[in-house]
Amino acid sequence: MSSQMFSQDAAPFIPDHTRLHRATADLLGKAAIKINGPHPWDMQLKAPGVPERAFSQGNLGLGEAYMDGAWEAEELDEFFARLLSTRMTDQIKPLRLLGHVLAAKLLNRQDMKRARQVGEVHYDLGNDFYAAMLDSRLTYTCGYWEHAGNLEEAQTAKLDMICRKLQLKPGMRVLDIGCGWGSFMSYAAEHYGVHCVGVSISKEQVSWAQQRYAHLPLEFRLQDYRELNEPFDAIASVGMFEHVGRKNYRTYMEVAHRCLKKDGLFLLHTIGKNMRKSAPDPWIDKYIFPNGDLPSIGQVGDAADNLFVVEDLHNFGADYDKTLMAWYRNFSYAWPRFEKDLGNRFYRMWRYYLLSCAGAFRARDIQLWQWVLSKEGVRDGYRRTRV
Repeated sequence: MSSQMFSQDAAPFIPDHTRLHRATADLLGKAAIKINGPHPWDMQLKAPGVPERAFSQGNLGLGEAYMDGAWEAEELDEFFARLLSTRMTDQIKPLRLLGHVLAAKLLNRQDMKRARQVGEVHYDLGNDFYAAMLDSRLTYTCGYWEHAGNLEEAQTAKLDMICRKLQLKPGMRVLDIGCGWGSFMSYAAEHYGVHCVGVSISKEQVSWAQQRYAHLPLEFRLQDYRELNEPFDAIASVGMFEHVGRKNYRTYMEVAHRCLKKDGLFLLHTIGKNMRKSAPDPWIDKYIFPNGDLPSIGQVGDAADNLFVVEDLHNFGADYDKTLMAWYRNFSYAWPRFEKDLGNRFYRMWRYYLLSCAGAFRARDIQLWQWVLSKEGVRDGYRRTRV
């Protein structure tokens, strides 16, 4: 397939009535989606070959066809919310992706050498780019929207909720595994009087955070989490476990266990999937988060087995839909600043990423969990603070 870009305003492509096209129409019809239909969530075909690419390569083929401009949907988020709500896409298992599936199951794609790839490919894209899309602290994880009216309020509410769940007190020494641009660390230091150490594999993130928060008692390290071996009163890990990989879940929990003091609390904030026996999404893996791997509840439980007591488990995955839509609005507004350097194909790739993920959370196809763990169990029981 040529990488030629098709105009969004081009006349709809009229598909041949082949068996595959009929199968596509039937599948989409079960989600109340029509090919070249009148609704904003309908699939508008701009070129031939889209069903063939989707059925032969799953979301990899569908996503690449979208990047090529071969199809469009005005409300791409609702297209995916409707499609994924049927749960029928799980039954499409292209043989061409068998190698991808086996690699995820058999290989350690997140060893210390490969783990840095996601930092170089995704997080080092540019601080100016992320500053235009995210909130003022560059919080690149799900916000908490129950009482929030905008993205800034939702992220502040999430950060404060984490601090309260960890029962932070002035003078505590806190570890942030996968600290990003330091949003949690800076908030915890400013509002709860703690000292924080954060590790990240992104040079851009560490450099930015070191400069912005030089006035706070924070230490940012360009370091792999597996190298940590020192005591902390509390540990947070917000949006990093998705990069750990199933071959390393146990190692990750062992690191947290050896670094957490006896009476400390560990909060794990992660996206998760509804079943354990599945492979990472091939399009997301290739274009957005190399070597990413979403855990199931069972996999997290297995990794924590005999190391931690699960004190609390909180699912607010529906809030990620709102967060991603807010990021998309910011991205769209700021796009003219980046269009010349990044180009139209990147725009379509990023739009597909943000809106397909928003649709997946809206369909409850994937989740967002906050786990609170202790080493020996909180005496008299853990009580979740008001959220």
